[in-house]
Amino acid sequence: MTDEPLLEVENLRVRFETSRGVTEAVRGVSFQVGRERVGIVGESGSGKSMTGRSILRLIRPPGVATADRLMFSGIDLQALSERRMRAMRGRRIAMVMQDPKYSLNPVMRIGSQLVEALKVHERISKSKARERALQMLADVQIRDPERVLSAYPHELSGGMGQRVMIAMMLIPSPDLLIADEPTSALDVTVQLEVLRILDGLVKDRGMGLIFISHDLRLVSTFCDRVLVMYLGKIVEEIDASRLQDAEHPYTRGLLECLPAIGGSHEPLKVLKRDEAWA
Repeated sequence: MTDEPLLEVENLRVRFETSRGVTEAVRGVSFQVGRERVGIVGESGSGKSMTGRSILRLIRPPGVATADRLMFSGIDLQALSERRMRAMRGRRIAMVMQDPKYSLNPVMRIGSQLVEALKVHERISKSKARERALQMLADVQIRDPERVLSAYPHELSGGMGQRVMIAMMLIPSPDLLIADEPTSALDVTVQLEVLRILDGLVKDRGMGLIFISHDLRLVSTFCDRVLVMYLGKIVEEIDASRLQDAEHPYTRGLLECLPAIGGSHEPLKVLKRDEAWA
């Protein structure tokens, strides 16, 4: 990580008022992200997605997100007006949502959606915007960008729709990309292609990447650092290359639940949980 991190998060909390009282989805999370690949892993409901959405101030009532510090590139995100925060989203910080193909507008052509994402943040002519859109589709390794530009989302395969959504998020050239399970709906071959694209873009553009996933093996091979979340808290932070050496019992439990080719024929271990860990 660089000496001056892109993102600084201190004591981030997300709570929801319910008929049964207050539920805390994120509880005192603190971390930093530089121009690197940081993975956030944990079970469903551990607070991974809520953490990503909180950075972009996308938690809406009855949810409330607070933090002692939420700084991006020297800018206090909590102090920004909603108008200035809208300008920040996409232009400086972008987020690829879970199963992103369903985030595409089904009645708009891909080209119109890509151009719209660009024109929101830049004053640019229609021809220049179209040129940028074609180049971005080529950057995410779509072989026939002209055809895809004129297609509707339902005409694309899952992998192609995924790449289009990544292109849409990256076309304004953000400094930080938050990818929430961007490969969960893809088969292994397409998944590797998408990861290769993300890796190349991070390196070529010098971006920071927060990669949210439940797949420990994937994160250990793709990311630089890993944050492990349990019940809304970060219980362990470790270099991805050392993930197999993790010491926290929750992380060890996640690792031991993974099947291994050629491994023991004994039943997989059952993940044990202890609320005291959080």
